[in-house]
Amino acid sequence: MSKLLSYSVEDGIAVLIIDNPPVNALSQPVRHAIQDAFQAAQTDDAVVGLVIACAGRTFSAGADIREFNAPVKGPSLPVLIDEIEASKKPVVVALHGTTLGGGFELAIGCHYRIADEGTRVGLPEVHLGLIPGAGGTQRLPRLIGAEAAIEAITTGRHIPAPEALELGALDEVVGSDVIASAISAARRLSSSNKVKRTCSREVDPESIPDGIFQKSKVALAKRRRGFNAPPAAVDAIEWACSTPSRDGLKRERELSSQLKASVQSKAQRHLFFAERLALKIPDIPKETVIRPVESVGVIGAGTMGAGIAVCLLNADLTVVLVETKQDALDQGIAQIAKSLGRDVDRGRVAPEVRDARLARLSNALDLRGLQTVDLVIEAVFESLPLKKQIFSDLGSICRESTILATNTSTLDINEIAALTNSPQRVVGMHFFSPANIMKLLEVVRCDETEKDVIATTMSLGRRIGKVPVLSGTGYGFIGNRMLEDYVRESQMLLLEGADPAQVDSPLESWGMAMGPCAVMDLAGQDVSFLTRDQNRKFLPADPRYCVPGDVMYAEGRFGQKTRKGFYQYPDGRTRQDDPDAITLMRSAADRIGIEKRASISQQEILDRCLYALINRGAQLLDDGIALRASDIDVVWSAGYGFPAYRGGPMFYADTIGLDMILKAFENFGSQFGNEYDYWTPAPLLVSLAQAGKTFANWDADRIGGV
Repeated sequence: MSKLLSYSVEDGIAVLIIDNPPVNALSQPVRHAIQDAFQAAQTDDAVVGLVIACAGRTFSAGADIREFNAPVKGPSLPVLIDEIEASKKPVVVALHGTTLGGGFELAIGCHYRIADEGTRVGLPEVHLGLIPGAGGTQRLPRLIGAEAAIEAITTGRHIPAPEALELGALDEVVGSDVIASAISAARRLSSSNKVKRTCSREVDPESIPDGIFQKSKVALAKRRRGFNAPPAAVDAIEWACSTPSRDGLKRERELSSQLKASVQSKAQRHLFFAERLALKIPDIPKETVIRPVESVGVIGAGTMGAGIAVCLLNADLTVVLVETKQDALDQGIAQIAKSLGRDVDRGRVAPEVRDARLARLSNALDLRGLQTVDLVIEAVFESLPLKKQIFSDLGSICRESTILATNTSTLDINEIAALTNSPQRVVGMHFFSPANIMKLLEVVRCDETEKDVIATTMSLGRRIGKVPVLSGTGYGFIGNRMLEDYVRESQMLLLEGADPAQVDSPLESWGMAMGPCAVMDLAGQDVSFLTRDQNRKFLPADPRYCVPGDVMYAEGRFGQKTRKGFYQYPDGRTRQDDPDAITLMRSAADRIGIEKRASISQQEILDRCLYALINRGAQLLDDGIALRASDIDVVWSAGYGFPAYRGGPMFYADTIGLDMILKAFENFGSQFGNEYDYWTPAPLLVSLAQAGKTFANWDADRIGGV
């Protein structure tokens, strides 16, 4: 047999153990090895039953995604699973770890499923813009019903073994030695001569709620706006409930093939690999020793500090929360307790887990309470003098091995690091608000930051459930620096006569989670103004620059927090058009001599905002602030609401063609002028476009792309 699979016969039961580390992906050589072993067992009269299991830390976590861009080499997974299901000898599967995607499809194609109690199962293909293509949409409804299958497949969630057993996706859950239990089950089934094939079952029509398929699509149109895979999954499940399995399997494979070839799926697969690639820093060796981090100090108990503390506590870290005033400290502790309590209310954790996490939280009213922690995260107000003072004090208070991190979103971390006695241990950890929910973590490398500090911080980011991306130092790092250009164009459009809804609507319809005007209201017009005001030296000396935002600040219209900004918010959350805001912006435009245009097309709004964003991304690559174009895509998809099915700004640029963007820059420069270089393309954009290349080519040529 193959080195990817071991084969043995134990008292009439053939045991096939797949061994393809790290996650036992069902690549073509693995599928071929399974088929060979399976056929050998079928023709061996001494074999009365089979067990399929996996070595290592997990059963198969799915197909080998790297094969998706190439023609399928046989045996395909659907054909293999059909062959296994048709076996006259009982096939039992022994599951452990994370049994996902194609791995779970293999499991539900077998005749009996046993899992150890720590197993999680699921069909997460929707996260790659796909539906299960090896029978998952046809077999799972036959096991657990239409409604449960829709929920499982359209969310792609990992289902704990006890729940999967209750639903009917598993037949047995055991505490230990799942392979031995599977062998016993195979022997028992062979004695009874009963083989239960999943596809021979039917979904009971009486169990299907009225209108469930259409209702699910309507709900998905809101919850997963713009994504094609979830409604396609509902279509496939409906076939499972209304047609013979042969027809349903054919329809599933048609839908799966269409989605696999789509730009949406290619974009989502790009992000899947990009997140993993972002963890690889070219000049930091794999063998770099990670510093131990078990205790973390958080300076600042406001919204950001409290959110960061929740992330740390949820990862079983010990936290010391520091504030200068008791009332602020008390408010922060109350906010942390409230956040942890919500997880209990929603059934995510048990009350005793919440209590254990709170027990790891201590507090102090002085930085000296951080003398023994392994890492400090400063999360105070965005003031350079204040942060400098704090880091100057930390340098003499903390142990020499303690990593010192700042949560600044725009400030020069080199200036902050210079105030410590060891700038090599200073790093940026830029969380996004709310910190306990948003996935992105920008890890910012200073000029002198040591490699093991970077490696440790990236590793910690993963540990606390974040998507870490490395950035160099520079105003706004990656995400906020690009946001400046995106917001700049949106506010130029406001001055030219578009109202906030006219700007936001096409961008939201295109896929952005929120338009730029709504984003500024959510973040706070006061926060945006004060950030701009502190960083004027980095911004164009253009009298038009972000004037609408400056006007909102001057008028005390800070956004949702004051119920008025670019929009009005009568209930504090729901936005409505506000004629007063439009009047204020029109008056400001008149003062600086900008005439209102007769009309502005939706396409122009999209192109100006998105192309400005892309161009700044290209400049950050030129400047070495971002390592890879794919890193930029991760930043914007994980932190700024860029639609995953567009793949990120740089992937999107590749799909439309860099030459098209270059031509648009020429046109915009001619139409609107270019005194402040707004429409001067980055050198990298020019060189790639002229060479007929893409940002993906650039990544691959330089340091290894997705």
